[in-house]
Amino acid sequence: MPNLLVKPNGTSGLVHDITPQSAGWTYVGFALHRLSAGETAGGESADRETCLVLVSGKAKITVDGEAFGELGKRMTPFDGQPHAVYVPEGCRWEAVATTALDLAVCSAPGGEGFKPKVIAPGTHPQMTRGKGTNTRYVTNIMPEDDGAAHSLLVVEVITPGGNTSSYPPHKHDEDNLPAESLLEETYYHRLNPAQGFAMQRVYTDDRSLDETMAVEDGDVALVPKGYHPVAAIHGYDLYYLNVMAGPSRIWKFNNAREHAWLFTGV
Repeated sequence: MPNLLVKPNGTSGLVHDITPQSAGWTYVGFALHRLSAGETAGGESADRETCLVLVSGKAKITVDGEAFGELGKRMTPFDGQPHAVYVPEGCRWEAVATTALDLAVCSAPGGEGFKPKVIAPGTHPQMTRGKGTNTRYVTNIMPEDDGAAHSLLVVEVITPGGNTSSYPPHKHDEDNLPAESLLEETYYHRLNPAQGFAMQRVYTDDRSLDETMAVEDGDVALVPKGYHPVAAIHGYDLYYLNVMAGPSRIWKFNNAREHAWLFTGV
């Protein structure tokens, strides 16, 4: 199995390019373009659907010749909700940065019958999950109930420093609906201030997979299976962007039995 912690490749241009082949799995792809004003990124979706997330900065985005104008509102991922653009399979997209830009390219197998669309801030309200030191703030970008895609699920989470997230531990690695869905997942991490770090553990019940990672600003963690809790270190707020996909566009998870006593209200 590939190393679950993927460091950025440089500080500009295409700094992440995670494919199903490089990750050793079937569904999820994730790329990150870090551009200066005036620089361009683009791609052809082929048989995959794509969600372009403006993690920070602004860009003019075009899909198959349809111009969506300048999008983007926040200059850091900790400053409000994002703009995003859904790109169906078989379409070409282009983004021209009008400021410094971090553009995430989230992808999964596509299907017919979907159209390009802008997902504006506020399309889905930010939700507060948990309580006490398990509080975090969740914004769905492409949730399972929006009917907007074939297989792609995209969500971002902000976890205040000192808090836990994706916790109590849960997993979604069995294609066994309605009990559980199989979803591969990536975590793209950002820290505020940027010199901080967080901890993420990925592990299975039998511990055949059990890896704990110190994640730094700009790192990606791969979750091919198992539980995957995160802890934000005191003094450093944590942002992460999740991309999930599997054979069904349903997020149905199961909690770790030994931590069941924590689940009420958290």
